Amino acid sequence: MSLNGKTIFITGASRGIGEAIALRAARDGANIVVAAKTVAPHPKLPGTIHSVAQAIEKAGGHALPLQLDIRDENAVQAAVAAAVSHFGGIDILVNNASAISLTGTLETPAKKFDLMLDVNVRGTFLCSQACLPHLKRAANPHILTLSPPLNLDPKWFGPHVAYTIAKYGMSMCVLGMAEEFRADGVAVNALWPRTLIATSAINAIDPRLMGMGRTPQIMADAAYAILTKDSRAYTGNFAIDDEVLQAAGVTDLSGYALTPGGSLQPDLFL
Repeated sequence: MSLNGKTIFITGASRGIGEAIALRAARDGANIVVAAKTVAPHPKLPGTIHSVAQAIEKAGGHALPLQLDIRDENAVQAAVAAAVSHFGGIDILVNNASAISLTGTLETPAKKFDLMLDVNVRGTFLCSQACLPHLKRAANPHILTLSPPLNLDPKWFGPHVAYTIAKYGMSMCVLGMAEEFRADGVAVNALWPRTLIATSAINAIDPRLMGMGRTPQIMADAAYAILTKDSRAYTGNFAIDDEVLQAAGVTDLSGYALTPGGSLQPDLFL
């Protein structure tokens, strides 16, 4: 199955994993809605919705860059309406946008707590809610959320309870919506990396970790493998990037390492 002609709404697509997923789909000739906040170059972060849109067009896809704060219900509804007006519908939603703060309870201000809950949980819920009426009319509809498998082991909560709650909130959306929309044929799945992914978010946490991660391309290739599956046959899964690729026949993952031959740091929640 190809993503040619499919319309994909990707949040947080101005850099990192979201951008990589967009460019992989663009190679098929997909229509990509680049929904993110960054419209002007940031002094410390690469990429804008416009630079990614240009890269999508160059790769063979069609792009619609939309500035969007996914915490804003009215803005989300307007962005989805603009995407449908421009491309005629929505086939796939990728909930990629996320906020992170690996801080303990006493070190997490209320403003940061609210940001993580609003972006990760509220944003995922609002974007899914707005896209679902259109997805239900699509031929092979998918929602793919970048969130981890649910695991109530206390070791994942103790060091950063607020962040864990926020990411698991995204995963609970996957769990619930997969069941709610199973009869409608809308696939709802989660995808999470086995190792750190070398993104600007990781660089901001600790630049030394960058060399211990894989490139965003592994997540893009895994996402592609999921989004080209039959939506009625594959839903409610909490997939891990390397397992998805191995199941698709990829036996050598060494090319994804940012540092060839270097040691890889496992990601959180696995």
